[in-house]
Order: sequence, then structure tokens, then C-alpha cells
Amino acid sequence: MSTKEKPTLGGTRIKTRKRNIAAPLDPAAFADAVVQIYLDNAGDLELVAKSLESSNLNFSRYGDTFFEVAFAGGRRQPGTIKPDEGERHPYSVIECEAKRDAILPSVIYIQKILRRRPFLIKNLENVMQKLLQSLELFEENERKKLAIFSALVFSQKLSGLPPETVFQPLFNDNLVAKGLVLSFITDFFKDYLVDNTLEDLITLLKRGKIEDNLLQFFPSTKRSAEGFSEHFTKAGLVPLVEYNEKKIFEVKLKDMKSALTTQIVEESDVSEVIETVKQRVKDAKLPDIEVIRILWDVIMDAVQWSGKNQQQNANSALRQVKTWAKLLNSFCTSGNIELELIYKVQMQCYEDAKLMKLFPEIVKSLYDQDVLAEDTILHWFRKGTNLKGRQTFVKALEPFVNWLEEAEEEE
Repeated sequence: MSTKEKPTLGGTRIKTRKRNIAAPLDPAAFADAVVQIYLDNAGDLELVAKSLESSNLNFSRYGDTFFEVAFAGGRRQPGTIKPDEGERHPYSVIECEAKRDAILPSVIYIQKILRRRPFLIKNLENVMQKLLQSLELFEENERKKLAIFSALVFSQKLSGLPPETVFQPLFNDNLVAKGLVLSFITDFFKDYLVDNTLEDLITLLKRGKIEDNLLQFFPSTKRSAEGFSEHFTKAGLVPLVEYNEKKIFEVKLKDMKSALTTQIVEESDVSEVIETVKQRVKDAKLPDIEVIRILWDVIMDAVQWSGKNQQQNANSALRQVKTWAKLLNSFCTSGNIELELIYKVQMQCYEDAKLMKLFPEIVKSLYDQDVLAEDTILHWFRKGTNLKGRQTFVKALEPFVNWLEEAEEEE
């Protein structure tokens, strides 16, 4: 038997990898299958959910199609709300009555589907965006259903649904100009607030990055603070109106404080500062009590306080009071405002340890500069209602009050 090695073919053997052949997309077949499940179970969403769970349908590939079927009863033609070819069912959101109780079961049903297939949240986001982009293609009653549906979806707090991207289509200039966005968000707010607090709504708007841009949803002819208040008051959303007015008020206070801080730090002429304040008060319609609070904060914030030298702090505070006494005096136009100023001084001295012992000296200085009247000081001493540090401050101010009372008796 021959021991010679058998000849072999030369060269290198090339291994080829088998390729996966992707099946063509067939959303129509998927939609028809889902529609059939609805029909087979006569729209009983509990049974529909169970049937979908036991099916072999490819949700990962046709997630958008699934939510179109759930909302509209079947597939839509691209870029429209017109039904595409294929089967349809009459149990969709769009076929419900425009009432919360009628639409809520569909939302709970979607929530159950998402618990089993959480990856579908992205598809829900996509479909909701497309629906909002198509607002003008819906009838008024259908837009109301969409608003109720959207409010319920966010009320149920579906994990992972980002309001920022869902609400983005609402900034479409064309939809805003036609008043469609304003109508939609009004219905949305009203339905969301049925189960949630105003704080919940504000949190949602902040997450959606639209809390500061609500006026952009108004057509240009109505885009004003007055228009905002009028519209939402008529819609019965008074708490939202009050929140917005408070927010505007706080912005005005902040702007005024910023402008005054610059002037105080730069030691502008007192008369110039007084005119600035008067103009700001007139433009912003700020109440006198808020004005005196701001003035005191700005004046004291401008002081260069010493960390340890109490005498230096006392001198700085009293010097500041003397420098800006004319400014304070211009806006202390009544006993109530003077009393508010004392309360403001009381709170600052109570909250700041280095100022605790300066209370009587500051009050006396304000009296000497004709900012505080004797009657106001005596009223605070005898009947003051702010209890924070009151016992300590009353005792500290007692010698000065005794002097005032003795001087009054002599007169």
C-alpha cells in the first residue's frame, strides 16, 4: 500500500457568511390582523389586549401602525387623516364620544399594552406627534377627542413619554394663527386638571419646556397678558390665570430689583433713583407694600458687611439708611407702609445673626431721618403681629420707646 501523501488543491478556502434576508415591510397585513382582533372581540378592550398578547404579531416592526389602528380604527394615508386601504374597526378613540369616560378605557388599554411591551412608548410618541401635526385636518369634535386622549395619556403617567417632543408640533405657526392650538391646549388643560392639581400641570409644562411659552399658542392678535387672562377665565381655568399673573408679577419685581441694584451700587443720585422707581411702579402697577420691601432689600444688599466687626456693620447699616432715607421716605406714604418697613427690618435682623443687635439702632435711624413716624413705632411696639424675634426686639427697643412716650407726655 502506497504511503505517498495524496495531492490537495492549492490556495485558500474563503468562508462566506450567510446573510439574513429582510422580509419586506407589510404594515397593511399587520393592521388588518389587529383590526380583525378588535372585530373578533367586539371591541372588548380587555379581550383585545389578551388576544394581542397571545398573538405572534411583530409589534417591534409595526408599532406606529398599531397605535394608528388604536386611535383611528385603521391605517391612515401618509400626511393625511384619510383612511388607507384595508380593514377598519369602529372601536377606536376617534369613534368614541368626546367624553373622558368614553376615551379613558382606550388609554388604560394602551397602558396595559405598554407594560407588556415598553419599547412601544417611542411609537406612541411618534403617532401623537403626527396627530398633533395634523390638527387642521380633524373636525372640531375630533380635535376635542384628541385633546382628551392626550390629557388622559399624561394623567396616567405612561413611563417614558416625553412631553417636550409630543408638544413640539403645537408651535407650528400656521396652526397657531388659525387658533387651533389655543383651542386644543384649552381642552387639554381642562381635562388634565380633572384628575390633577395645578402644580401637576405646571410640572408637566415645565417638562415639556412650554411653561414660559404659553403665549406663543395664542394668535398674534390675542397674544398679550390681558388676552391670556380673558381667554382662560372664560374657559373656567381661573387658577391658571392666577398662576400666570403671579408669575408676571414676580418677573416685574425681579426686573425692578435688578435695575435698582445697579443704581444703588453705582450710588446714583437719589432723585434719579426715585424717578426710576416711580416709572417702574407705574408701568408694572406694583403695590406700594411690595415696592417698600424691594427698596429695603436692595439698599441693604448693597452694604459691604464685615464678617466679625460688629461696630463696622452697625456703622455701615446706619450710613446706608441715612444715604437712602429720602428714597425710602418718598414711598412710605402711609402708616401701613411704614409698619411694613418695620416688619421688613425685623425679619432681616431675625434671619441674619450679625444684624440681630442692630434692630433698635436701625429703627431709631429711620425715625431720625423722618422715614418712620412715632405713632407707627409705638403701634409696632404695642400691637405688632410678626412674632419672629419679637420678644427680643421689643425688649431692645424699649428704652427708645420710653423716650418717645416721655417726649409725648412733655408735649
